[in-house]
Formats: sequence, structure tokens, C-alpha cells
Amino acid sequence: MASVVSSPSVKVIGANGQISLGKQYAGRQVLVEEREPGVWLVRTATIIPDNEIWLHQPKAADDLQIAMAWALANSPIDSQVDSILEQFSDQD
Repeated sequence: MASVVSSPSVKVIGANGQISLGKQYAGRQVLVEEREPGVWLVRTATIIPDNEIWLHQPKAADDLQIAMAWALANSPIDSQVDSILEQFSDQD
């Protein structure tokens, strides 16, 4: 991702306490840190829900790579669909 640094610009904080950072950031989540009174650091962030953190661990990433490689090497076949569906319907 290319880093683009622009020169400072003047923004006016509206009556509701908001400023606009531009349409390119619309819908993005940001971290806002107040470094000292009147000094804020605003950074875009990707928030990962607690119940999905395991997906970002090295073991899960390795397992996913193995599964993807297997899926690429083993094309799906329709020849056994009926027998597989019968097995599931017999369990009801």
C-alpha cells in the first residue's frame, strides 16, 4: 500500500463535534488517541471481533493454505452427490 502524506489542512469542528476527513475514508473504522488536550492522532484500523481472532493466528493461516492447495489440486465431482445426500437424509 502506497503511503501518501499530505500537507496540513484546516478543518472546522462542527456544532455536533464532528470533522470530515474526506469521502475516501467514509465507512472506515478509526482509532482516535488524544495525546494531550487538543492533540489527536487518528489512524484507520481494521477491527477483528474476538470470536474471529483465531482465524488470524499462524496455525489457522497454515491450515487454510493447506486446505486451499488441496482444493486446487482436487476438483469437485458430482458423481457421488446422490449417495452423500442419502446418507444425510437417513440420519433424520
